[in-house]
Amino acid sequence: MNESHITVHGYVVATPVVRTVGEHSVANFRIGVTPRKLEKTSGEWRDAETQWYAVSAWRALGDNVGRSLRRGDPVIVQGRLTARTWINAQHQEVVAHDIEATFVGHDLRRGVTTFFKTATDAGQPPAQAPVDTRDGEDTVPEPQLPSDLEDLIAGDAEVPVEKAGPADWSAPLADAPAWSGAA
Repeated sequence: MNESHITVHGYVVATPVVRTVGEHSVANFRIGVTPRKLEKTSGEWRDAETQWYAVSAWRALGDNVGRSLRRGDPVIVQGRLTARTWINAQHQEVVAHDIEATFVGHDLRRGVTTFFKTATDAGQPPAQAPVDTRDGEDTVPEPQLPSDLEDLIAGDAEVPVEKAGPADWSAPLADAPAWSGAA
């Protein structure tokens, strides 16, 4: 069977809604994806038209999506792409793109996240999910960056050129364990 698979990077438009269909749970949410294009004449990057996708995540993936994603989260979604066509109230043909997700995750280029495994055994209780404190006061302190990295990110320092050379793979690692056995 031929299927179109797609990977998109975008933002969650609304907090996912988890419901039960038959014996299975499904999380439904929408994401907005705004591609950036380089204008050749000016050399500037411009935002293209935003594309909207309805995403459905089934079973354990849906449960985890419901526990993990919130409105505004940057995500990467991979799954099967389908298109629905219908005639709207203005008698115009409309095409909607849906993704049945096989993988969903936070886009770590845009922030950090914490991962908790869920139970795989029926005899094991699920891992305790963290309390969502994003709407209230954070109880976890922000990680402290080294001052030189903080200055580099803030633009107050220059990248040290002498440290940007190629790696010397022939030099032994000081803290490397001694490996024994045949290679």
